[in-house]
Amino acid sequence: MKVKNKKTIIGIILFIVLVTAIIVIKNISDNDSDSILSGKLTTVYVATGGGKEDFLNDKDVQKILKSKYKLNVIYDTWSNGKTITKPLIRESVGLGNQNIVSKISNGEEFSIHSDGVTKYDALFTSDQRFYDYYKLSPNKDEGEADRYTVLDGGLTLNTPIVIYSWGKVVDALISQSIVTETDGVYYITDMNKLINYILEGKKWSDIGLSNLYGTINIASTDPVSSSPGATYYGLLLSILSEAQVTVDNINNNLPKLKDFYIKSGYMNNTPADLFERYLKTGMGGEPMIVDYEKSMIDFANSSPDAFNQVKDDIRILYPTPTIWNSHCFTVFTDNGAKLYKALNDKEIGQIAWERYGFRTGVTGGTYDVSSIGLGVPQTISSTVTSLKMDTYNKLIDYLKEN
Repeated sequence: MKVKNKKTIIGIILFIVLVTAIIVIKNISDNDSDSILSGKLTTVYVATGGGKEDFLNDKDVQKILKSKYKLNVIYDTWSNGKTITKPLIRESVGLGNQNIVSKISNGEEFSIHSDGVTKYDALFTSDQRFYDYYKLSPNKDEGEADRYTVLDGGLTLNTPIVIYSWGKVVDALISQSIVTETDGVYYITDMNKLINYILEGKKWSDIGLSNLYGTINIASTDPVSSSPGATYYGLLLSILSEAQVTVDNINNNLPKLKDFYIKSGYMNNTPADLFERYLKTGMGGEPMIVDYEKSMIDFANSSPDAFNQVKDDIRILYPTPTIWNSHCFTVFTDNGAKLYKALNDKEIGQIAWERYGFRTGVTGGTYDVSSIGLGVPQTISSTVTSLKMDTYNKLIDYLKEN
């Protein structure tokens, strides 16, 4: 009897050891493989604008970069504006050589040419105007920092500006011949008329929405402090200028945009806050807001239960024309070039769209949009080009004036 019990105990112990070994091996395979490969990976440092953090940190994207391209990518967060005014080194954001970080905090000046600084291999802006502007020589009179030599780069992740609304609001806009539905997609085909309604102070009740209080408005983030808001006002300026912004018509249209800005009232500073408010307060709180197409696709994938509760009443409106919000990649080194090539990988591009709503490539790519369950066009062709930095600066400076 004792022998039998002893064999049973030994069997149980062996089983426990085997299970433990399997778990340990699996954990090593899943979690520690990167450390095993770390000696073989090339580290790439990227100064990165916001709006794409979840995509860049996606485990599958990271896995592809490491296993297929042998790249260990470190993304440091930068605001678009600081990439122009501050030296583009890791120490400028408190990383890298801590001795230099300490000296910077004490007022000592460093540049990308200083000894001991940690340089970047690439810049990944979240606004095309900063990508275009970075390729120019720095304006030293305006205190701009020295810049790296740009070897390559281009539009990498794209999402168009859209207007989110609700079924009853869109039905009213259709009755006003402002919105047109084509193949299940809603387009604002008379954007000028909608702008004029806002400038004239028309009320929601004037277009048959007596249950909505106040004047017609499209909520946006503040163009003075927010890149999405600035992009939207750039679109408005292009529409008012009939897609040809000149010295004459910009001076004529800036007062209209200032009036539009004043009538817009309170503005959120971040698109995430505005989008959350849109979802939580519904038609009564936010009848129409400006945001990116990617926001809804990201929401549908990250919160499917919450999305299913509201999707039947949500409407996505595509202004005609609209404008791309383009995240542009700027290459400074050979390692940066390797990452630029990797980010154009088809599998990474599919993840960017399916999980995070980014269209990839110069034309925004081609995807199967039917699985989303909302009116999203397969391709977007009616767009205006991004305005130059000096035009945006003139627009924003005018809006800031008292």
